[in-house]
Amino acid sequence: MFTVIRGPGVPESNLPFSPAVQVGSLVFVSGQASVDEHGQIVADTFAGEMRRSFANVERVLAGAGLTLQNVVKVSSYVARQEDLAEYNRLYREIFTAPYPARTTLIGCLGNVVKFEVDVIAVAP
Repeated sequence: MFTVIRGPGVPESNLPFSPAVQVGSLVFVSGQASVDEHGQIVADTFAGEMRRSFANVERVLAGAGLTLQNVVKVSSYVARQEDLAEYNRLYREIFTAPYPARTTLIGCLGNVVKFEVDVIAVAP
């Protein structure tokens, strides 16, 4: 039905989910937050957490032979409204036009992490 994707250096988790699954040419990457290779949360500035989250996405995508250039949909979760401007600035560093489709939810993470992201990518 689907193939589980695990990239090199992908953070470990004891939670019941796969880092990503591939169905046909679509790769669905589970939510990635600011965690180290052992799945431990790394608290940081908003920018640090966002960059670490996307670095984890890149590791997962590498397991399918993909990069951020293959991403067609981004769902982002930003803990605080006041980080939204920085989120958009950093997003423009990570992606260039034409941008992937995007959904951004604000105020939904509680106090544990400042940012989380999941993506959908297309394999050529």
